Amino acid sequence: MSIAETVSTDPALAGPYQLVQQFYARQMRLLDDGRAEEWAETFSSDGVFNANAFPQPVVGRAAIAAAARAAVDDYARRGIQRRHWLGMLSVRPGDGEELLVGSYALVVETPRDGTPEIRSSSTCDDVLVHEDGTWRVKDRQIRRDDIRPGV
Repeated sequence: MSIAETVSTDPALAGPYQLVQQFYARQMRLLDDGRAEEWAETFSSDGVFNANAFPQPVVGRAAIAAAARAAVDDYARRGIQRRHWLGMLSVRPGDGEELLVGSYALVVETPRDGTPEIRSSSTCDDVLVHEDGTWRVKDRQIRRDDIRPGV
């Protein structure tokens, strides 16, 4: 069962919901602006970034930073601007001070002098932890819609 399948309608989550929206707005802008190392700082030191399009999860902030830097540089070399949009957030409490967040994610790619295209449509399930006065991703699970389960 995904995080989104257990949506909470608890009014007490209105404050955290707004904070989570702000967190994602900042996080995705960092990545889209090519600030890969700062983006990686939004993950816990032992954070996990996993996607069904990857052969294996990327584990640890340093590894996440290196993978993001390689991707950002590759897109820049090819003259492609990427924009990530996360929406339809569901936020619910997890263990302790964790928040479990489910969302839909779209990635739009615009080639230099070209037309924007939706590159991927995915679900994103995150476990956020509050550390050092800010939210960080402890675990991110991305499931692209175009990849069959088990592939």
